Amino acid sequence: MKTTRLTRIALLLSSLFLVDKLAAILRQVLIARQFGLSPQLDAFNVANNVPDLLFALISGGALAIAFIPVLSEVLTLSGRRPAWTLFSRIANLAFLVTAGLSVLVAIFATPMVKAEIGIAPGFTPSQQDLVIWLMRLNLIATLIFSISGLVMAGLQANQHFLLPALAPIFYNFGQIFGVTILSPAQGYTFGPLTLPAYNLGVSGLVYGVIIGALLHLLIQVPGLIKFQFHWTLSLGLRTPEVRKVLRLMGPRLVTIFFIQLIFLIRDNLASRLAAGSVTALTYGWMVQQVPETLIGTAIGTALLPTLSEQFATERTEEFRVTIEKAARVLIALCLPIAAALAVGLSPLLGMAFNFGADGTRLLTYVTAAFLGGLLGHSLKEVSARAFLARQNAVIPLITAALNACFYAILGSLLYRPLGATGIAITDSLVFTGEAVLLLILLRKRMKIQIHPDSTLLRALAAAVVSGLVTWGLLTGLEPRTPTIVAATLPMIIGFVVSIPLVWKEMKLLLHL
Repeated sequence: MKTTRLTRIALLLSSLFLVDKLAAILRQVLIARQFGLSPQLDAFNVANNVPDLLFALISGGALAIAFIPVLSEVLTLSGRRPAWTLFSRIANLAFLVTAGLSVLVAIFATPMVKAEIGIAPGFTPSQQDLVIWLMRLNLIATLIFSISGLVMAGLQANQHFLLPALAPIFYNFGQIFGVTILSPAQGYTFGPLTLPAYNLGVSGLVYGVIIGALLHLLIQVPGLIKFQFHWTLSLGLRTPEVRKVLRLMGPRLVTIFFIQLIFLIRDNLASRLAAGSVTALTYGWMVQQVPETLIGTAIGTALLPTLSEQFATERTEEFRVTIEKAARVLIALCLPIAAALAVGLSPLLGMAFNFGADGTRLLTYVTAAFLGGLLGHSLKEVSARAFLARQNAVIPLITAALNACFYAILGSLLYRPLGATGIAITDSLVFTGEAVLLLILLRKRMKIQIHPDSTLLRALAAAVVSGLVTWGLLTGLEPRTPTIVAATLPMIIGFVVSIPLVWKEMKLLLHL
């Protein structure tokens, strides 16, 4: 069947993202079975937040996504050598800024963790001290990512997606090395082979993160060689291209700050709940991220360079049609998939993470609540990139700021009566609201029609069918069938039988 280049890129990314997510799930299963719903694992999960914030603000989100439209424009209009010069200047700047902020975080780690409005005010003093140590150690990986994240953006701007998509997989390999070799007191045994064990405990997980960050960078080096990368030792702050990136980055940086602020708010609230609440939210979020990455992130990542090129060459009608098709595909895919997963995941969660009956029940509720926002998160991936491709970072900034405010207000109201599940419900509601707002604003500017009276209704019907079929098959199979079969088969069949209802939109996936 004939497909467009953009569709092939999206399918390639989705396939590699699937491998990445499977590796991430394996990593999390190993971590869960080794540490359980423990205070130590809560501390590790919380300690990642500030280093992740720095990475997201600089090369991982704010700069990288703001960088691609300008780099694509320079590449299209001026050629590869000027594009690499721009890349070098931005990479030099990103590393220097990351290093300076990392030093500040290391110095002020204690008040950042222990303050009432800090990262983990509800933790015990020993947990807080562990968070401080792990957070400082994690900053090493952040420095590596400050370059590696931009390398991903540079290769994507050159329309090369394979190595950037492989990089997260190798990052997971490093973390798996940490949990299987560096953390345990006794080595894992596979038949006659026993792996070495260094007994570093939860610190071994962070050393695994550092190793993974190095692998994340090194796997992309062949791509730099292929596209004749050359490094320029300058910042070029006075050049028009660098200034354009920085102007676009300014609003995007604040936008990413508000997005990452939500994770800080989430863990601040969860630290006041029972032990294991932070970990349940982290794992529930991770499970929701599997379909969101395979669908929303894959399509959004593939779209951004193309949308940027369409905007740079003033192909307005092609830009509009691309966004419209992507939105319809996301609606048709996300709703039935979310329904099947929310209904059928519980046996798999219990088998994989072994948190016990109460822990599995909590994780199931939290995951189902997160899945309620799958469509909202996926639509935001595309709608926000549509504005950035048009070099408009102000609209996503405004919606992200509103999102963070509503998250703090609604989360504060729901976390006490509903516990960790209330925080997950908050996430789904506010991100879906933000996605809807972005689409409304985009529709006014581009006159985009998503056919809500047809696509959305069919997708909702497909979700009902998917959920009911999954529930019926799970109820019949679970008592007398192996868990892996009783859990996966109903979800697969539930989604498959819903496809005819959204077949019109599914065909668009081949012609994005």
